[in-house]
Amino acid sequence: MSNSNIKLKIITPEQTTLEDIVDQITLPTTDGQITILPDHRSYIASLEAGEAMFKKNGKEIFLFISGGFIEFHDNELIVLADTAERVEEIDLKKAEEAREKAEELKKQKITMDESEFAKVAAAIEKESARIRVARKHHTRRGMMIE
Repeated sequence: MSNSNIKLKIITPEQTTLEDIVDQITLPTTDGQITILPDHRSYIASLEAGEAMFKKNGKEIFLFISGGFIEFHDNELIVLADTAERVEEIDLKKAEEAREKAEELKKQKITMDESEFAKVAAAIEKESARIRVARKHHTRRGMMIE
């Protein structure tokens, strides 16, 4: 299939977050950051929490993705993400509060089993990545960061 675009679909457990035709997309995989261009070979990978960026008509759009999987085949990319949100929609204050709450829970590890501890550690990692991505883009846009 020779096409100059990629059909992108981002799905979270709650909804289809995005469905669009894009020029390229860069994603945080567990193997490192990858960029998929049209006519890329078939590819499957797991995602980690971080910044995703896609280009459409020369414009860059940034998202925060907190894990999941991707499948690329015949210029169609399906992203099954735990969560996905545009960086400008991230509420930094709420993200920092969520991370602090998870940090407090982690301090109580004596009363947690391994499964609970893993969930808390994953929440800390997710919120830390959200904060990192949001701060990067809020600073670029001249937004105030408290």
